[in-house]
Amino acid sequence: MTPTLGDEAFSGLDAGALLAALPDPVAWMGPDGHVALNRAARERIGGVSAQGDWSALFDAASAEALRAAAQQAMAGHSAQVTVRLLETVAPALVTVAPAGGGALVHLHVARDPLEVAMELMDSLHLGMAVQAPDGRILQANHAATAVLGLSLDQLTGRDSLDPRWQAIHPDGSPFPGETHPAMQALRSGVALHHVPMGIFHPPSETWRWLDVSAIPRFAAGNPAPKQVTTVFADVTELRAAQEALRASEQRFRSLVQATAQVVWTARPDGAFVPPQPDWEAFTGQTPEQYSPGGWTQALHPDDRARALAAWQRAVDTRSGYSVSYRVRRADGQYVPMEARGVPVRGEQGQILEWVGTNTDVTELQAAQQLLLDANAALEQRVQDRTAELAQVTRFSTLLLTAAGEGIFGLDAQGVTTFANPAAARMLGYSVEQMIGQAQHALVHHHHEDGRPYLLPECPIHQTLQDGQTRRTERDVMWHASGRAVPVGYVVTPTHDAQGQVSGAVVMVQDITEQEKARAQLHEMIENLERSNHDLEQFAYVASHDLQEPLRTIGSYTELLSRRYAGQLDDRAGQYLQFTQAAVERMRSLIQDLLAFARTGRQLAPPTPLALDELLQAVAANLQGSLQGGGTLSWDTPHRVLGRASLLIQLLTNLVGNGLKFHAPGQPPQVHVSSAQEGHFVHLRVRDHGIGIAPEYHARVFEIFQRLHHRDTFAGNGMGLAICRKIAEHHGGRIWVESVPGQGSTFHVLLPGVPTP
Repeated sequence: MTPTLGDEAFSGLDAGALLAALPDPVAWMGPDGHVALNRAARERIGGVSAQGDWSALFDAASAEALRAAAQQAMAGHSAQVTVRLLETVAPALVTVAPAGGGALVHLHVARDPLEVAMELMDSLHLGMAVQAPDGRILQANHAATAVLGLSLDQLTGRDSLDPRWQAIHPDGSPFPGETHPAMQALRSGVALHHVPMGIFHPPSETWRWLDVSAIPRFAAGNPAPKQVTTVFADVTELRAAQEALRASEQRFRSLVQATAQVVWTARPDGAFVPPQPDWEAFTGQTPEQYSPGGWTQALHPDDRARALAAWQRAVDTRSGYSVSYRVRRADGQYVPMEARGVPVRGEQGQILEWVGTNTDVTELQAAQQLLLDANAALEQRVQDRTAELAQVTRFSTLLLTAAGEGIFGLDAQGVTTFANPAAARMLGYSVEQMIGQAQHALVHHHHEDGRPYLLPECPIHQTLQDGQTRRTERDVMWHASGRAVPVGYVVTPTHDAQGQVSGAVVMVQDITEQEKARAQLHEMIENLERSNHDLEQFAYVASHDLQEPLRTIGSYTELLSRRYAGQLDDRAGQYLQFTQAAVERMRSLIQDLLAFARTGRQLAPPTPLALDELLQAVAANLQGSLQGGGTLSWDTPHRVLGRASLLIQLLTNLVGNGLKFHAPGQPPQVHVSSAQEGHFVHLRVRDHGIGIAPEYHARVFEIFQRLHHRDTFAGNGMGLAICRKIAEHHGGRIWVESVPGQGSTFHVLLPGVPTP
């Protein structure tokens, strides 16, 4: 079958069910001011406007632009408007098109910048957490869980004041929660950067050091921060290296201060004569031993000739003296020393004396060796880093080549600078044919209906102009063979060192298969609607045609019983009683089947309902059972989102079962409680009845499943099946916990009313 292209392909199709089921908000605005919303639109608008005002989602400028686009659509013109939502800083795209004499409005919200930021932080191995005004962690990236040693579940909901945090300052003093950077940023509204913090890492049972920055986030028009974003890096290894460097620097500083220096003097002719107190103290030689030339005996035998020759050369040339040799300390240990001497001259340039020093260079030599080792290690790190960068470059090239989506880059003029093989295959060109060509003129020159695609209207060109990221869900690019390829694409700008737009990267996906799937989905929806219509016809037949012969049988059985009362024997009377009882059971079964089939067919939208009010209605429904000695109590302060008639039926069935299946000789007691669990309200219906064996916990929710004989407890086994269908219709679920002889607790999860 050849697919039909163009707008005419969708003419005559009823897209109402699809629009109602779309996850994006959709509204229809009539010329008389009437507004119809799909479910996604009602949920989104309900969070900001109790009256369902569509414009309450946007800032004033965006709302005005939206109204103008709606007027254009009512006049028959489609438009797309980029707007700003009050609830997020991300831009949103609104498509407005004429439909049914009014305007059809579709809202598509761009990807949350916070999600993008978290992905970026993950790639940089930086932890990132978003905290509420009370300090609770709302979101955290994967790097945060690795740095802190806690799972995402352990982090979510924990606040900065939680006593389980173990944090310290660099000096080892405690770091109280109320002084954490996040809490300070929330209080002051001022960002804090590079705050050092030590924190205990549970998996390794070690202390890790973090570099923490906290940036408050503000809602439009509100001076108080609505959130704080905390970014932190694990700098444990860097801190250890810095500590080692500081220790080394301190050691070298102490070395300079504590270096043992021997100061000596000599006569103009070079004779080494007393007194030489430093030399004597260091070497232990007496004046008789070192004067005039015995000082060389304190040197290492291998160094004596070289040291004496250097000294004689300095005396002969009347120049400076510098030589290294080893000197024996008084304790017999040889110490490497640097000997330096300079002549002290008179006014006529004659030498008056020699002054020199011998400096212990043991630590200096060690420091030089450490420096050489450090330089060698640094050079190795540079080589390793260079190799890593080369590997990353190779990997990026491989990733670009292996990507399934088409990717190509443009310069600021829209000329293709690179393209991966997937893009070339998708559009029928070689990579070489695409590079250097103006992208718009090559593959984006016309609309699908043949109209020229003006450059100012092109989203890719618009991104090159304003630097805004754009996502297009449906467009066409042209294959080298001349056919249109349906595509969706994302345009991301690139910037130069000055922050100016230098080009863009376009990621393109061929959505041909998606469009086929969308057509199949539409066909499935039509089939489902036909099936639902058939079910409604069955319900009509069941409620009228099937019950009509049943009423006839019941009427004539009752007439026989009255007409021949006293004339039939006991067995015939018993047969008539059996027949009447069977008629009543059949009528009850049909009514229960109809109730089961009709459950969830109501078209009324769900509304916020107070559980207390629902249980008051349940108590009124079960007044007869309660007056017979039963007790019903409840503690349900919460509100749920649902349909009142269905939820009253669900609770009536559960409470009625608890009152009916009570232990013999004991008055029935039922207690209902509720608790908030995330987005749901958890209902518990607890009785003190006979209980249910574990093997029947799932079976009791199936239709016509009875655990007791009809003579013991009345019913058709449909009540709990209807309860399950009602719970699932509301997006919740139901289950039971029970022990025979100890009563049962039925659990029901229902959607709660969102907090404004």
